[in-house]
Amino acid sequence: MAGSTGTREQIVDAANRLFYEQGFEHTSFAAISEVVGISRGNFYHHFKTKDEILSAVIKARLQSTRAMLAEWDRGEPGPAERVRRFVEIVITNRADIQSYGCPVGTLTNELAKLGHPSRPQAVGVFDLFRTWLRGQFEELGFTVEADDLAMHVLAFSQGVATLSHAFHDGEFVQREVDRLHDWLDERLADHPSPRTSD
Repeated sequence: MAGSTGTREQIVDAANRLFYEQGFEHTSFAAISEVVGISRGNFYHHFKTKDEILSAVIKARLQSTRAMLAEWDRGEPGPAERVRRFVEIVITNRADIQSYGCPVGTLTNELAKLGHPSRPQAVGVFDLFRTWLRGQFEELGFTVEADDLAMHVLAFSQGVATLSHAFHDGEFVQREVDRLHDWLDERLADHPSPRTSD
């Protein structure tokens, strides 16, 4: 049973990477089987359709995103540092983003173009980021505008990822990240911290 579980996880991992690099529509069962090194028959034992694989990939992405955000919650000293950690994603993942774009954005865009019923589930990763960022801004005292600020940071990351993929300009990415750090500094300077009353 452990071997079966391991093979299924390998299939999902391979499909996740191939969907990112090649796109969902252009990734075949044969390509995934080749990466994993299993026969088509063994493959069909785990997944009967590509939509089943897509569902498993989205579930895996949601799980890994939750784990990453939980790690940031534990590892960073405060909400401002956590927001900055998110902002730095476009630098941390620069090589992949330049080559393939944002993994979340590219999949949701493709599924939207295909009219695929799994698009709302794929958007769930954006929902996780939005909710988490909103929570950070609420903790910083931006109660009323926390969601607007969260969406602003999300829009920044998507815009920079798209242009990074288009132009392969690492200096541009760094400049934009620096600008968003400056923007966050200005917002925090203009907004009294809720912890000042302690």
